[in-house]
Amino acid sequence: MAGRISDEDIALVRERSSIADVVGEHIQLRNAGGGNLKGLCPFHEEKSPSFNVTPSRGYWYCFGCAEGGDVITFVRKLEHLSFAEAIERLAQRAGIQLRYEQGGYVPGREHGERSRLIEAHRVAAEFYVSLLSEAEAAPGRRFLSERGFERVDAELFGVGYAPAEWDRLARHLLARGFTAAELVKGGLAREGRRGPVDRFRGRLVWPIRDITGETIGFGARRLLESDDGPKYLNTPESPIYKKSTVLYGIDLAKREISKRSQAVVVEGYTDVMACHLAGVPTAVATCGTSFGEEHIKVLRRLLLDQAEFRGEVVFTFDGDSAGQKAALRAFADEQKFVTQTFVAVQPDGLDPCDLRVKHGDGAVRELIAGREPLFAFAIRSVISRYELDTNEGRLAALDAAAPLVAGIKDSALRGRYAVDLDRWLGFMDERMVLRRIQEVGGRQAGGRPAAPERGGRRPAAPRPPDPADPAVRLESEALKLAVQRPALMGPEFDALGAGAFTVPGHVALYELIMEAGGTVTGGPGGRDWVDILLGATNDDGLRGLVTRFAVEPLRADLEGEERYGAAVLARLSEVAVTRALVQVKAKMERLNPVEQQQEYNRLFGELVALEQQRRVLRERAVGA
Repeated sequence: MAGRISDEDIALVRERSSIADVVGEHIQLRNAGGGNLKGLCPFHEEKSPSFNVTPSRGYWYCFGCAEGGDVITFVRKLEHLSFAEAIERLAQRAGIQLRYEQGGYVPGREHGERSRLIEAHRVAAEFYVSLLSEAEAAPGRRFLSERGFERVDAELFGVGYAPAEWDRLARHLLARGFTAAELVKGGLAREGRRGPVDRFRGRLVWPIRDITGETIGFGARRLLESDDGPKYLNTPESPIYKKSTVLYGIDLAKREISKRSQAVVVEGYTDVMACHLAGVPTAVATCGTSFGEEHIKVLRRLLLDQAEFRGEVVFTFDGDSAGQKAALRAFADEQKFVTQTFVAVQPDGLDPCDLRVKHGDGAVRELIAGREPLFAFAIRSVISRYELDTNEGRLAALDAAAPLVAGIKDSALRGRYAVDLDRWLGFMDERMVLRRIQEVGGRQAGGRPAAPERGGRRPAAPRPPDPADPAVRLESEALKLAVQRPALMGPEFDALGAGAFTVPGHVALYELIMEAGGTVTGGPGGRDWVDILLGATNDDGLRGLVTRFAVEPLRADLEGEERYGAAVLARLSEVAVTRALVQVKAKMERLNPVEQQQEYNRLFGELVALEQQRRVLRERAVGA
């Protein structure tokens, strides 16, 4: 661990990092009078400049998107860095040697090692690029040309050529002052009997960069028939290269991912190149490993992936069985995102690179535009294995798909896919399909499904909802406040309506509170209010939920409860409005704007009003 950067060094970095100079490296600034500078905001699309910089105070502010801060905030937001990473980036720019405070740490040792390895990779990348034009690299240039890439495209992505000689790169780096131990530790070379031997030889090479644009490794494609190694060879794990956290192309895609709230995950280096050149600049790829949890964290950071459906992740898979298996693997990680997740499938099996070569840039854009929700693709992939013309086949398909549907954390979405599953299987018996899914869900939770009440009705409060679901957490907090501190919630809570809740037990509890007179009846709360609620129902499950919320701690201290209650109400309303937005957008996508202009315009007006309502609620939630 490098420890904490000293306060004195942080202050020195601020002092020596002119905000006008730092911002001016990224956008063009002009004099706006009064000592201020103005330019086009790098954080949102605009035609007239609303981004203002005040050098005398060291701050910036955009009147278009209401973002602002100091030079550190600017670098953090622009490069998507942590506070410490931004300080290190500015310190490097200003030539400041940072000191770290933590017991037993020797200042500069780890930072120095990383800097040396980064520099070695930078020099190696330049070396590879310089050799791409040599006669020996003809197979590499032919490989690129056959896939629709020109020399300028190779330059954009830093593609180079690793010569077939055993140690040409090693000799080049040793001559530049790097040690053999550094080359081996960084994965650029292997130990040989007479010294370091190049890891990549006779291959086309792509530099793998981290989110800040630093080269930390390479991916190399076999070109020669005499090469008996794997088709693709990547840098091994090193102090600067962790494949589970690296996404190829993230340095080029990060700003567009943030701007468009979309990330496209493809399978290879050439697919990333093809997507970017075809007008899909949000494409990234993993590097020699499957898409995993650490990759999810990287994308969530860029997508601002919060408890609302504000963006999307699109996976591209082939339409064959291998692609379907890959989609099912992605399904397991899908719910670690809050944002919407899709699959873009090319039925003829072409990857984005081959698709661009065969059908042009437009076909790549159409592939992404034709994306399908990942849940739907995974469920349909499972049931496609069964014979759906017989009752036996349909029931077998139902049993195979039910665990997928039961595993969907969002209860409202789970219900909708249960209805879709019934339609896809052709039963036309939603109750039967829902019952089957509930039975599977009960088994997955390690318990038994709730027994039906007399008359076939089930209890209002089913098994406890998944506490990891952001919507469940938010609804739980609102109901806890209504049970424990009803006076804080008041008329606004009572006006929410049961539709603001998605978990059946939460809906039932809200309706119980309303039947008891609403939170305005509860006064300051306390035992009397809880007794009223418990006495208003004979449902044991619902009584248990009331008791649980009466004793479960709130996430705020006594002094902050009023503000916290207001924030929870605003967020709950915002989520409900967001769901309505998703529904309106879905309706609009199914309409023809020309042939159904009147209905389209009506929905557009509704969309604008909902967006405004959501913006107000979001501001209330933040300011509460």
